Amino acid sequence: MPSSRRQFLAITAAVGVSVSTGLSACGAPDSGQGSAKTDGPVPDKPSAPQTVNVLDVAGNLQLTQPMIDDFVAKNDKVIAKVTYTKATAPELVGKVKAQQGAGRVDIDLVLTGVDGLAAGIDQGLWLDLLPAFAARLPGMADYLPGAAAMQKLAGNAGVAVTYYPSGPLIEYLPKNVATPPTAAPALLEWAKANPGGFQYARPSNSGPGRTFLMGLPYLLDDADPKDPVKGWDKTWAYLKELDKYVTLYPSSTSETMKNLANGSAKIIASTTGWDINPRVLGTVPKEAKVGTLAGFHWITDAHYAVIPKGVSVDKQAAVLALIASMLTPEQQAKAYDKGYFYPGPAIKDVPLSMAPEDSRKAIEEFGRPEYEALIAGSPLTVPLDAKSLVAAFDRWDREVGGNKVKK
Repeated sequence: MPSSRRQFLAITAAVGVSVSTGLSACGAPDSGQGSAKTDGPVPDKPSAPQTVNVLDVAGNLQLTQPMIDDFVAKNDKVIAKVTYTKATAPELVGKVKAQQGAGRVDIDLVLTGVDGLAAGIDQGLWLDLLPAFAARLPGMADYLPGAAAMQKLAGNAGVAVTYYPSGPLIEYLPKNVATPPTAAPALLEWAKANPGGFQYARPSNSGPGRTFLMGLPYLLDDADPKDPVKGWDKTWAYLKELDKYVTLYPSSTSETMKNLANGSAKIIASTTGWDINPRVLGTVPKEAKVGTLAGFHWITDAHYAVIPKGVSVDKQAAVLALIASMLTPEQQAKAYDKGYFYPGPAIKDVPLSMAPEDSRKAIEEFGRPEYEALIAGSPLTVPLDAKSLVAAFDRWDREVGGNKVKK
C-alpha cells in the first residue's frame, strides 16, 4: 500500500519503482507500434495494436490495474501489451519534460492525483482531452456529484477515473481512547492532556495529513476555508497551539498507522480509505474506530488519467478507448478494491454488489455501515487549488511542524 496518495512538488522525491504483473513488462518502456505522428486527427482505432506505457504516481493501479488488464485481454487489436511503472508525484514533471525535450515520449498514460495533474497543467505537459474527445468518453456523463466537481479541477487535461470523499476523520483504538473528542477544541484539549498522543503526517506527504489541514478551516469556522493565506487565521493559530503537544510528524501516512497499532500514537488523522485498507491488511487492528469533529465537511479526492503531449495519435486512440472502458459500470466496480480509496467508483449506480468477490468480502467485513449516511449527509467540498495548497504546505513547513518532521 503506498505510503501516501498524492504529493505536491514540495515533497522530497523518492526513487520510483518499476513493477511488472500480468500483461506488464519490466525494463525500459517499449515505444510500441503504429504511426509516430503526434498531431492531427486521432483515429477511432489505432492502425496496429499498441504497447501502452503507464506511469502511476498516485497508487492508482491498486484500483485500476484490473480494469486495464481486462481491457487488454479483450481488445488485443487495440493494445497488445501494457508496461506499468510507479514513481512519486514530485518525479513526474521531470520525467515527462525530459522525454518531451528529447523528442521521444515513452510515457503514454499517466495516472495521477490532483498534485501531478496540476503540476503538469502548470508546465503545459498534458494533451487537452476535452472537449475534443468527450464523445468518446460517455461515462463522464454519469459522474457522481463529487466526482463531477473534482473533474472541474482537471480543466480540459485530465479525466477522473476514481473518486472518494476522503476525510478528515480521526482514528483511534477504543482500548486506548475511551471517550474520543468530538470537536476541534476538544481535540486540542485532549492533545494537551496527552502530549505526543495525537499524530498526523506532514501534509505535503500524506493524504490524511493534507485532508486534516484543509478540513480544519471548516471545523473552526474560519473566515475563508479556500484561502490559506488570508482566510485561515483561526486555523494557523490552532495548528501552532496543537504543535506544542505533538512530538513528531511522520513523513508518511503508513507510519501513523503503524504508530496507532503499536500504541505510540493514540489518535491519528485518517480518511475512509486509510481507515479500511490498513485494517484489511492487518496493519491496524480490526477494532479501530473512527470519528468526525463538529463542523465536518468531506474534502473530496480523485485520481485522473492524462496523456502527455508527444504521444502518437495511434497511442492516443488506444488510450482513449481504454479510458472509455474504465468508466463503464462493470470496470468501475473494481475500484472498490479492498477499501483503499473507499468507495472508489467515480460514476453513479455502481453498488458494492457489482464488485469482485474479494472486494465485497473485505468491505463487508472491514467497512463501516455509518459511512453511507455520513457521505450522504455531510457537505462535500473540493480541495484547495494547486497554488493555494502549495502556499498552505509551505506555511505549515515554516511555521508549524517542519522542524519536527521525522526524517
